[in-house]
Amino acid sequence: MVKAIVAGAAGRMGTRIIHNILDTPGIELVAAFERPDSPAVGKDVGEVIGLPNLGIPIEDSLEKVIDKGDVIIDFTFHEASLANARINAKYGKAMVIGTTGFSKEELEEIHELARQHFPLVQAYNMSLGINLLYKLVELATQVLGEDFDIEIVEAHHRMKKDAPSGTAIALANVIARTLGWDESTFRFCREGIIGERPKKEIGIQTIRAGEIVGEHTVYFAGTGERIELTHRAASRDTFARGAVKAALWVVGKSPGVYDMHDVLGLK
Repeated sequence: MVKAIVAGAAGRMGTRIIHNILDTPGIELVAAFERPDSPAVGKDVGEVIGLPNLGIPIEDSLEKVIDKGDVIIDFTFHEASLANARINAKYGKAMVIGTTGFSKEELEEIHELARQHFPLVQAYNMSLGINLLYKLVELATQVLGEDFDIEIVEAHHRMKKDAPSGTAIALANVIARTLGWDESTFRFCREGIIGERPKKEIGIQTIRAGEIVGEHTVYFAGTGERIELTHRAASRDTFARGAVKAALWVVGKSPGVYDMHDVLGLK
């Protein structure tokens, strides 16, 4: 039985991850924690997520619970996730990180810590559909090449803190890597008289509104035709199920950095 610790237990993703752990054979929730100023600290997990008491209090730090588990599941905030990875480097527990908004330097540090000290599944989006979309976008880019203009539009709820989404950046990286381009070709916004669109450009546009869980569309627009590849998430359970699947998979692996293609056998 895999013993799981959930970071950000009272958050939108944390609560859904806990529900999915409780419904999944082979894994059990043994601990949960929140930031020290969270009103959920000290409460029973069940009370916080709308279930009967589970006998598991929400603690205020990873250090207080890390000895109890095999894997830490973290969908919190980029600074918090980095801090948790630094703590875990001393313990070597498996980690699953689905947090977005990392700077390049933060993500490089997390990956280096993992390569030295613990197995990590890190992905900006852990749904099966999105990871299939990555493959479809790679194939479309290979076939269409530079003859089609490529644009990415992503939409999320009004509370999302970072923009564009990590998934949109990951999609852009798939395209750029396939074409032999780099991040200098990413275009994040357009305003005013911008002139003709250059061929060597990947547009990435952002929508923030209401309660949109997550939508990503990649446009391949050529002369006289357009291809659109779209993924829409209707529930955060889509991501939570992927996180739990990753947690079951990563325990026992060698230190290093893995992604959902490893978990799903898509490599």
